[in-house]
Amino acid sequence: MQIQLPLQGLSQYDASIHPNYQASACGPVTAFVLLNYLLPNACPYTPNDMYSKLGGTRIGLFTHRFIRNTRKIIGPEWKVVKCSLHSALHELKSGRPVALKFDKYFTFQWNKKFTFAYHWVPLIGYEIKNAELFLIIHDNGGRNRESTIRKVRYAENASVLTFVQITPN
Repeated sequence: MQIQLPLQGLSQYDASIHPNYQASACGPVTAFVLLNYLLPNACPYTPNDMYSKLGGTRIGLFTHRFIRNTRKIIGPEWKVVKCSLHSALHELKSGRPVALKFDKYFTFQWNKKFTFAYHWVPLIGYEIKNAELFLIIHDNGGRNRESTIRKVRYAENASVLTFVQITPN
């Protein structure tokens, strides 16, 4: 079984992103991409605007800021909350991508290997293959590398993942 939404990604290292923001722009870029998918042409902000509106820092975007400030941007018609894996998969089945944060530092798992140490990405789908769950993400790119769709093993990353859903009220 596989679900994959047709979301247009963006590299956090795109030329349109301010050079001082690029290294830590994954959260604002993820929010920008999700809002443009959920509310086509309704988000008046650029990724650079989102960086300051969401409260981005040089070390990244904290989950509580992502949630609180995304709520302020999109208003009371939308619910922005942390959610479980089960809820995230339900959102994908309903046609809505989910923000996904990998964070080994604030989960105090420094010595383990994960797909990303600290990174926000749009979760755009999933696949179950041989009874194993794979998350389909739109990686926000890297220096000299465009945003690409990747599959990551849920089991290898589960302990460092945080899901944030953006759902109409």
